Amino acid sequence: MRQPPRQEIDKDAIKVWKITAAIYNGILCLLAIGAFIISIIFEWPLWYSIAAIVISVILAYVFIFILPKLRWRRWRYELFEQEIYIQYGILIMSRTLIPMVRVQHVDTQQGPLLKRYDLATVTISTAATTHEIPALNEADASLLRDRISELARVDEEDV
Repeated sequence: MRQPPRQEIDKDAIKVWKITAAIYNGILCLLAIGAFIISIIFEWPLWYSIAAIVISVILAYVFIFILPKLRWRRWRYELFEQEIYIQYGILIMSRTLIPMVRVQHVDTQQGPLLKRYDLATVTISTAATTHEIPALNEADASLLRDRISELARVDEEDV
């Protein structure tokens, strides 16, 4: 069996994922609180709303404090001359090999949170799908994008 990839994504990915999860879970908590207030106004049974608030708090804890660290520990990638090796997943571990001859184009993406932490995501497109390597240091992401592009072009010329 092949060894797992060696390259890690940037540690600041944990911060970005925590902030993103906090935003989504904040919206969920506001909806649960809104349901509680509506239950009081219309004198509906409160246990539905209390259950929704408890569930949203538990989900917030899991998605903000537990999953980002697990996700970061599992994300790995490695670049070879003939392929790109990506590993990710928490409960279900996925290992993907992307042959260089299949790469059509490579992009870097950067939203406001990633920009704040000088991170970028490398997106690798093939005819079948798109693969991502998230939250790399901005300079590393640019170098990786350029290197993949260079290797993909060399393989096309050899064929």
